[in-house]
Amino acid sequence: MTASSTRTPSKSTQITRIDRDSDSTVQSLTRAMQLLELLAEDDEGYRLVDIAAHSGLSSSTAHRLLTTLEQRQFVQFDRETSLWYVGVRCFSVGAAFARRRRIAHLALPVMRRLRDSTGESINLGIADLGDIVFVTQVESRETMRAIGKPGFRAPLHGTAMGQSILAAMAEEDVLQYLRTYGLPKLTNNTIARASRLHETLGEVRRAGHAIDDEQNAVGLRCIAAAIRDEHGQPFGAISLVGPTQRIRSADFAQLGAVVRAAADEITAAYGGRVR
Repeated sequence: MTASSTRTPSKSTQITRIDRDSDSTVQSLTRAMQLLELLAEDDEGYRLVDIAAHSGLSSSTAHRLLTTLEQRQFVQFDRETSLWYVGVRCFSVGAAFARRRRIAHLALPVMRRLRDSTGESINLGIADLGDIVFVTQVESRETMRAIGKPGFRAPLHGTAMGQSILAAMAEEDVLQYLRTYGLPKLTNNTIARASRLHETLGEVRRAGHAIDDEQNAVGLRCIAAAIRDEHGQPFGAISLVGPTQRIRSADFAQLGAVVRAAADEITAAYGGRVR
């Protein structure tokens, strides 16, 4: 068919058709997305009767929606077991989302709000090969403030961000970290014994945030919480950092709670799972 022989409906015709069908179209789309969410909950698959029961749809309606989704490869039907599964098309769509979930872009609005509410600098870091790598910072407006440069690296055990990540890791992974990287000292306050690190990580798990009291840099205190991926695994963290004159030990619990809430908000925006 050539371009000259194609008849394109006028805008007014398209609007009329969409308005007339909008209710049923939106309802069908909503139901189809609910079915995808249901199938995503269990890798073992669902029978049609179970899908209908869980979704509240009739078997005929559920089957009609599933077969449409199957044609687009969003769901898959195993004819030997009569079970329905999430399809390969969901993976490709999810992969596109994964490519776009730029952590710094997602985190910056949250970091700015945290800076404005606390008055201190806020850092974002990513774990890499036993280190925390500073990705970006929202600077305090105070004259005396902590300044971090993107790309700066520090060992996980020597920073609040790193400790928050270690605390969220499995015990065997922490042991592997110790075997591989050891506990080099950055200041006189840096954790230098494995027993002390384990004690500290236990405290971090109970509190929900980590505290660096001049462990990474003399004159600075830092409070951090981990950011998690879709499997609930830690991969990064945010931290509040400032001079010891302003960040008092009496404020650790209050500041820790707001940092933890900010980290959870970033986790949710990233598509991660908050534990």
